[in-house]
Amino acid sequence: MKTVDLTPLYRNSVGFDRYASLLDNASRSDSAAGGYPPYNIESLADNKYSITLAVAGFTQDELSINVERGVLSIRGEKEKVEEKNFLYQGIANRTFERKFNLADYIEVTGADLENGLLTINLLKVIPEAMKPKTVAINSGKKETIEQKQEMTA
Repeated sequence: MKTVDLTPLYRNSVGFDRYASLLDNASRSDSAAGGYPPYNIESLADNKYSITLAVAGFTQDELSINVERGVLSIRGEKEKVEEKNFLYQGIANRTFERKFNLADYIEVTGADLENGLLTINLLKVIPEAMKPKTVAINSGKKETIEQKQEMTA
C-alpha cells in the first residue's frame, strides 16, 4: 500500500491536526479492522444518521458503546463458554471493537438491539451561533445624530 505524506498539511495550516490524524488512521485501520462485524451507515434525513452492526449471538450485556473525543467505539465481548468439539465453527464467537470517527456536532441519541442487529442513532446538532441567519435590510434615508438633534431644537 502506498503511504501518504501529510507533512505539507501540518506546515501550512493551524488547527487541522485532527483531520490529518483521521486521514492517517483511516489509511491504517482499513486493513487492520478485518471486517468483523459487518456494518451499514445510513443517512435517514438531513441531520439524522444510523449505524447498524450485525452482532448476532451477542446479548445486550456483552456490548458496550462509548463516545470519547469524537470517536464512537462499539465493543463486544463474549462470555467464556466451555470448550466444545466443533467439526466446523463458522459462527464468530470473538471479542471485537469497531470505531467510527464522528464529525463535529454529531451526538449519539440512542441504540437498539433487535434480531441480532445493533442500531446506533446519531443526530447532527448545530449550535445556534453556527446556523445561518437572515439580516434585515433597512430602507430609506439614514439620518445622523447631529441631523436629529437639529430637527428637535
